[in-house]
Amino acid sequence: MSTQSNLEGAYLAQGTIGNVGMSGAPVVNFSFVVVPSQHKVTGSVHVTQAIQNGNYSGQVTGTIYATGFGSVTQVVAIKGMIHSDGDMPIEIPFEAHLAIDGSWNGTGGFAYANTHIENVPVVSKK
Repeated sequence: MSTQSNLEGAYLAQGTIGNVGMSGAPVVNFSFVVVPSQHKVTGSVHVTQAIQNGNYSGQVTGTIYATGFGSVTQVVAIKGMIHSDGDMPIEIPFEAHLAIDGSWNGTGGFAYANTHIENVPVVSKK
């Protein structure tokens, strides 16, 4: 028995979630493989914040759906576990949600540990 997965239309999406350039603000850098035909998103996130032990990285999975809501053409929800890039060997849950256009620009939010960020820019990496 052979199993084939339908990866037709798969693409790479990269960018940021957060107020880039705002001193001390947490920012998420993401790199996702998106398979719209399966409504799946998988990839990695890297959270940076200008505080001690403020950087985290991890793998995430999620879903993507078309909306039909004007300029917001897609919604994405992801979750996974991230771990500290510092000396503290901790792993914590991470979640993010995005309301974006076809170019992966829009608005979103994310949460990890005691940090909850809402209504921040989502900007694709050119």
